[in-house]
Amino acid sequence: MAPRALLYTEMVTAAALEHGDPTKLLTYDALEQPLALQLGGSDPAQLARAARLGEDWGYQEINLNVGCPSDRVQQGTFGACLMATPALVAECVAAMAAVVRIPVTVKCRLGIDDQPEEQTFFEFIDRVAQAPTQVFIVHARKAWLKGLSPKQNRDVPPLRYELVAELKRRRPDLTVVLNGGVNDLPTVQRAFTFCDGVMIGRQAYHHLGFLSEAHRWLYPQIPLPTPHELVEQLIPHLERDCAAGFRVQASTRHLLGLFAHQPGTRRYKQTLMRLSQTHPYQPTILWEALRVQAGADSAL
Repeated sequence: MAPRALLYTEMVTAAALEHGDPTKLLTYDALEQPLALQLGGSDPAQLARAARLGEDWGYQEINLNVGCPSDRVQQGTFGACLMATPALVAECVAAMAAVVRIPVTVKCRLGIDDQPEEQTFFEFIDRVAQAPTQVFIVHARKAWLKGLSPKQNRDVPPLRYELVAELKRRRPDLTVVLNGGVNDLPTVQRAFTFCDGVMIGRQAYHHLGFLSEAHRWLYPQIPLPTPHELVEQLIPHLERDCAAGFRVQASTRHLLGLFAHQPGTRRYKQTLMRLSQTHPYQPTILWEALRVQAGADSAL
């Protein structure tokens, strides 16, 4: 749907990689490349070992999460709470950059709690950029670690795109990527007037066509598959997974947004959910859902 997009994993903690099963945590399909590994942690040596492991597994970038506001993450002393300790973040980035050849990047917020964004955000960037890292993905909101849930922290603190634009003006040498509230094409187009890229989160999942829409605007010369062509490409993967004992719903549940904001999307979703229950190991239910979306009656 967007072949030039860079995908990011969910956050994987450095401790989990050290004490858990790296195969389970790091395995991916070759089709997902280029792929970045997002790490959580605050121990420079442990993060360095995790980064080296990520490079050995073929990831194209190591990204340090300094933006997650959950209570569990705070208890582990990583995520957004690290915005209060830029020197430690710089130490972590430097430790990782010293042991890998791939880029080490940082995803952060504008600040936390009562920090004045206008001052602390730029101080944080300037300190961490000495580590060195040249790429900052900025969720253009503050994170409130006290009083707001992780879900509320995605919506309640106001977006301040102007601070991201100011960062790029002050530090044109840095690659600045905007995150937060990037939910439609006009926002993508506006972002590229003041920064170098955008990171799209949940909207790319719930409205799959949006990802293609943004990609088509950026790379009009690259042809993109239609939903029917996508399904044709997916069927062999579903057949492989079903043969390995996985229910088809493990994959089809991620395709419910394929026709978001298009005619027939409700029929498509209802059919796909129903057939994934009644025919749990039959990948061709995707074709049936497409027929129904187009206005045909279900044959199953």
